[in-house]
Amino acid sequence: MRVYVEDVARHAGEEVTVRGWLYHRRSSGKLHFLLVRDGTATIQCVMFVKDVPPELFERAGRLPQESSLEVTGTVRADARSPLGYELAVRDLRVLQEADEYPITPKEHGPAFLLDHRHLWLRSSRQHAIMRVRASVVRACREYFDRRGFTLLDAPIFTPAACEGTTTLFGVDYFGTPAYLTQSGQLYIEAGAMAFGKVYCFGPTFRAEKSKTRRHLTEFWMIEPEVAFADLDDDMALAEDFLVEVVGRVVAERRAELATLERDLAPLERVQKPFPRVRYEEALALLAADGKPLAFGNDFGGDEETVLSQRFDRPVIVHRYPAASKAFYMKPDPADPRLALCVDVLAPEGYGEIIGGGQREDDLAALERRIAEHNLPADAFGWYLDLRRYGTVPHAGFGMGIERMVAWLCGLHHVRETIPFPRMLERLTP
Repeated sequence: MRVYVEDVARHAGEEVTVRGWLYHRRSSGKLHFLLVRDGTATIQCVMFVKDVPPELFERAGRLPQESSLEVTGTVRADARSPLGYELAVRDLRVLQEADEYPITPKEHGPAFLLDHRHLWLRSSRQHAIMRVRASVVRACREYFDRRGFTLLDAPIFTPAACEGTTTLFGVDYFGTPAYLTQSGQLYIEAGAMAFGKVYCFGPTFRAEKSKTRRHLTEFWMIEPEVAFADLDDDMALAEDFLVEVVGRVVAERRAELATLERDLAPLERVQKPFPRVRYEEALALLAADGKPLAFGNDFGGDEETVLSQRFDRPVIVHRYPAASKAFYMKPDPADPRLALCVDVLAPEGYGEIIGGGQREDDLAALERRIAEHNLPADAFGWYLDLRRYGTVPHAGFGMGIERMVAWLCGLHHVRETIPFPRMLERLTP
């Protein structure tokens, strides 16, 4: 009977077959200890010389790492195993004897590991990170699904910019200039006017010539949008959303976070309420920490790190200068210099993980903003229609999956948070 390794506990005392890859091998005289992984978990398979034919015992003792195997044996309890069980081998079939594996126990540099990313994904550390990522994605989608949000898929090809023209990836769309999407936001604004509350989840692209530890040129975002919502509603939604997602991941992935040696205390402190700081208050905090910044400047990674380190949980920074924000941000009626926008900064120096705000819902004001930003008016005709036919206040935000995973896993760089990272100088594998 074939079983997955993660299910062997259900078959104690039974003979089963597992299929997988040789993760590690060691021998002790008349015993071989074969660690076999199948993607769900890893199990120790113990081969005793008297239990198998001599030629099989001899071959098993020289199998290279990552050889693919089919192992048959009896499941027996072993308190020393992370699974609580091991396999007493009766038979082993080699499906493919691997070449010498290039990733060895010795220390490898990031460039080498990224060149071999297709193989590096097989390591226990990368398994842990990818499982955390999967839990983040599932928790995000279930949060919105349970609250009646409708999932809408935004297009990847777009006719114009959403987040500024300097970071666009241009493509030839059958002779017409087009761009890879920077965000699904504009399209889910249309969705919010149709369904009330919606979200999209998909890849986004930014041609940023940046080598910082927080940037990728291709990353995934989840973006909710809600009709009849203002900035306060948006901040409350972002806060509640983060508390639930972090709580779900900590509950589901304690073993993986332990593999990553992640201190759970900072994550367990992610509870409501989050501190809320206006932009001008944040400037004062930065100045007190020796990082003065003139009014009107947006925060970079250094400023976000300094601010976030002041708090033991995410901090909500709101009402940045309108001139530093995208054309669709609504100015604050109480102070038009400021936009009704919000960033949520993760603690421990991880910086922005959520950005959003209230959208400009006035047609004439939005037309002026498009002109001021020198954007092609014809490309936004459909977007302006949303203000012509039943315009209402609405708000939303975007959360980058990779930055979220980096924070939850305690990683230094986002390059490990996505299966195949795309960065300024990396397009392969």
